[in-house]
Amino acid sequence: MATDKDFIEFIVDQMSGVGGITAKKMFGEYAVYCQGKVVALVCDNQLFIKPTDKGRAYIGNVVEAPAYPGAKPSFLIEEYDDRDWLCELIRITTQELPLPRPKKKPAAKN
Repeated sequence: MATDKDFIEFIVDQMSGVGGITAKKMFGEYAVYCQGKVVALVCDNQLFIKPTDKGRAYIGNVVEAPAYPGAKPSFLIEEYDDRDWLCELIRITTQELPLPRPKKKPAAKN
């Protein structure tokens, strides 16, 4: 089951208070970016936040699950109706995650 467009729009709207939130469709599901960093996945209408130590401390009683078969466990977030709480979790997660590695440029053909 793929994620509904309405659901991803709702999640992005809930996180919009952070700024710099975008979602990109990937294989019928979505990656959620904050300031260029992948902070979450939305799969089968479920929200999975990238795990970080400070995020774990903020959440408290963490439920972990893989977003898709074979994926590393992420924080499964079921309480996404509280916009302020979710935005703070995204801020914390974004601060702790490293910047993505720059993409290598293809070698020039001679």
